[in-house]
Amino acid sequence: MALALALSAVMIPTARAQETPYVNPERGTFLIHGNYCGPGNRSPRPPIDALDLACMHHDICSPPRGQIPTCACNDRLHAEAEAVSEDQTQPQSLRDTAGFVADTALALPCR
Repeated sequence: MALALALSAVMIPTARAQETPYVNPERGTFLIHGNYCGPGNRSPRPPIDALDLACMHHDICSPPRGQIPTCACNDRLHAEAEAVSEDQTQPQSLRDTAGFVADTALALPCR
């Protein structure tokens, strides 16, 4: 027990997310999860989990705002989010959100 407490004191703290849902109509942003999942969200904070990392990868792959991403970017988001949704070690709420993101990635416009 003492070892667990000592380790928890020196471990790197978990990354924090922005408040969700976060909507800013003036900027056209809508945050669905973490720091990166949702249109218009390119946070300076680190991703909070595997789904947020998938969304960050999509943001990095996507062109500047107003341009259409390649289908490869959307396909990668779909694959990574779907993997999170199928990961039995993840909390059910995260798996559900990941399933939503994976399905949405299939419907996003691309070139």
